[in-house]
Amino acid sequence: MKDVYESPLNSRYASPEMLYIFSPDKKFRTWRRLWIALAESEMELGLNITPEQIAELKAHADDINYDVAEAEEKVVRHDVMAHVHAYGAQCPSAKGIIHLGATSCYVGDNTDIILMREALELTRKRLVVVIAKLADFAEQYKNMPTLGFTHFQPAQLVTVGKRATLWLQDLIIDLEEVNHALSVLKLLGCKGTTGTQASFLELFHGNHEKCVELDRKICSKMGFESSYYVSGQTYTRKIDSIVVDVLAGIAQSCHKFSNDLRLLQHLKEIEEPKEPGQIGSSAMAYKRNPMRSERMASLSRYVISVSSSPMMTASEQWFERTLDDSANKRISVPEAFLAIDSVLGIYANIAGGMIVYDKMITRHIMDEIPFMATENIMMDCVERGGDRQELHEKIRKLSLEAGRVVKEEGKPNNMLELIANDSSFGLDMNRLNELTNPSLYTGRSAEQVESFLDECVRPVLAAHSKDLEVKSVELKV
Repeated sequence: MKDVYESPLNSRYASPEMLYIFSPDKKFRTWRRLWIALAESEMELGLNITPEQIAELKAHADDINYDVAEAEEKVVRHDVMAHVHAYGAQCPSAKGIIHLGATSCYVGDNTDIILMREALELTRKRLVVVIAKLADFAEQYKNMPTLGFTHFQPAQLVTVGKRATLWLQDLIIDLEEVNHALSVLKLLGCKGTTGTQASFLELFHGNHEKCVELDRKICSKMGFESSYYVSGQTYTRKIDSIVVDVLAGIAQSCHKFSNDLRLLQHLKEIEEPKEPGQIGSSAMAYKRNPMRSERMASLSRYVISVSSSPMMTASEQWFERTLDDSANKRISVPEAFLAIDSVLGIYANIAGGMIVYDKMITRHIMDEIPFMATENIMMDCVERGGDRQELHEKIRKLSLEAGRVVKEEGKPNNMLELIANDSSFGLDMNRLNELTNPSLYTGRSAEQVESFLDECVRPVLAAHSKDLEVKSVELKV
């Protein structure tokens, strides 16, 4: 339909895999799995529920009668009860025991946790793919000198690969945060209307251990080790805040990379990949805009901004529950995942196809290195009997003159020619070229790249080797 709003996260950005995790079908199928786990656990703990009823529920776990549920919701104005009735219509012998003792948050909140876990796992896979591609890039270019920048002013040389390790390190930290969030996620379990399990205590005739065991069984059936020990009607909304904050952290790292890449593309040193027929501008045909990294920045900014919603929601809950969380979390949590899914897909696309222009990088180095090499030039002269203080003053004056030529006349840096023409230095251009070899000024860049890859990155990739099997995100437009 072209006459109603459609979220660009659906039509332009997120992957089919992430879109399905937050789809209605996934949600309602998970509801039915939870109802089966509840009924089966209650049967195992002695309630009057038969294996035949469980079998009937399982037989209809996936063929959801949406038409019945939608018609029922128009009458009852309650989505959970509408689906209870729809499920019961398919399972006549079991309809009386569906949702027994539970409140709506049993399916709603537990499903939210399950979906967030699956979405975090997919996010982790996307993250690992980017890390692997950047690691390859860092290894390939670990020795290539390039200008370092502080304040976006030329500084000491680094290497292209060393700079990539800065991007990598941020992502490694993000991966640790994803793993931590996954390790602490728990189900709500089956806690009842205010978290006291009163309805289940009634069902089990005052047997507290069976109430505890009910939670354990449901967790086990749904693939979790445990549930939150205490809750109100809902799990604490701090969990949503923690999870989305992890996504915002990833967004920060991605945005930083996109900034660097756009600056490098402006310098004509490194470019993002480009399709053969891609148009940069409708007016300026020559342009090659960094549209992928720009999109990364745009979506990353959205994730960072949307992270405030779960924070505010968590802080504004009243006592055992209010419903002012529901509409907000329906939007903020899924959309944060959908956006970061797209961001990481773009990042992987860029990291796997960056174009490096080594001659332009060298040109920029040689524009600046005559100034950077002056300390080495002085030391070379002093070793041959020169006076360090006199040489320092001469270099200061020559540097001012060379800077004037560059800035006022727009000519190339002639610092080396000025030194060669000053007999007090006793250096010819051959020796000056040796002293300005860029590889002399990158410090331990290459060694740092190798150590970082060996000690930090490759062990992580080995531990997450299965995550590398994830299907790549296709850029839709």
